[in-house]
Amino acid sequence: MTVDAAYGEVQRLTRKRARNFAYGIMVLPREKRRAIAAIYAYARRVDDIADGDLPAHDKRTQLESLGAALNVEASDDPVLVALADARSRFPIPTDSLRALVDGGLQDLDQQRYATFDDLHGYCCKVAGAVGVACVAVYGSDDVGHAQTLGVALQLINIVRDVREDWELGRVYIPQDELSSYGVTEGDIAGGRTSDAWRALMAFQAERARAYLRDGLELLQTLDSRSALCVSTFAGLYRATLDRIEAADFDVFEGPPQLSALTKLRIVGAGLRR
Repeated sequence: MTVDAAYGEVQRLTRKRARNFAYGIMVLPREKRRAIAAIYAYARRVDDIADGDLPAHDKRTQLESLGAALNVEASDDPVLVALADARSRFPIPTDSLRALVDGGLQDLDQQRYATFDDLHGYCCKVAGAVGVACVAVYGSDDVGHAQTLGVALQLINIVRDVREDWELGRVYIPQDELSSYGVTEGDIAGGRTSDAWRALMAFQAERARAYLRDGLELLQTLDSRSALCVSTFAGLYRATLDRIEAADFDVFEGPPQLSALTKLRIVGAGLRR
């Protein structure tokens, strides 16, 4: 498979599976856009394996093979071909890509988190690592804020995907916070949006916003097009969180959908920064 064909495949995957993300990277120059799509496609592959229907043993084998593939030069897998080329062009840290696999493996072994500190470590693997990998493509060395931004987006995902995660047997809201607010896993199973649930989720949302504000300090170190990319998908995530809050945190009927017009307005807001 040619490199161009591999990049074409990962960009098609990004447009199909991550439309919000695709809106952000469309403003990047070609080489950066293709590299970010390759990183996304690799992360998506990890998620698809971890969240799939295979037995846990088979998932573990596939994830470990995906991690080992980072050390193999020749491949006919379009995701690996595109990622290898991106790594040859940009200083994408191998450790950040391995962290993604570690996060997928953690999902096989751990479905509950006692405290936010425990959850934060997981978020750094599955999302902070994406930020670290991408910031190398953007051309900044501000790894700290890039990781924080990735964690912020994962925290928004956790708020958005409560129902989906429950169906996968996972609860990412820290157990001590569930207990503190008087919310049980039975409430999650039943989709009950009580006052206690709304208070708990408002707390989760405010923490996500705090991480988002901190992570967006990254923009100060980016060139204009990279900054527009980051501000766009951060804006889309923020808009999603705003919609969830406006619906009183009733996330049990599926995630809110942003219209194409809303997305274009967010891109426009970034252009006016």
